[in-house]
Amino acid sequence: MKLIWGDGRYRGPIVQTAAEALDLTVEVVTPAKGQKGFQVLPRRAVIERSFAWMARFRRLARDYERLPETLAGLHYLAFAMLMAQRFVAFMVQSA
Repeated sequence: MKLIWGDGRYRGPIVQTAAEALDLTVEVVTPAKGQKGFQVLPRRAVIERSFAWMARFRRLARDYERLPETLAGLHYLAFAMLMAQRFVAFMVQSA
């Protein structure tokens, strides 16, 4: 992972320092200047869709784990399962 999209909360010296330490690029998605009312931001759908996919896993719906490492491992497992499903569907489609 080299590029991270975030909203306006991901600004400031702490985020910049962490990005430099981890060799990442943080791109903040902001509304257009002069925008009035609600409009969907360009990369926001990607982030919200990822959270929606995670919500499908019951174990991740609540924070029942005692150790943060366990919860992080479950997130990796959930996304690995989602990517495996997409890979299989892609392989079946292209065959």
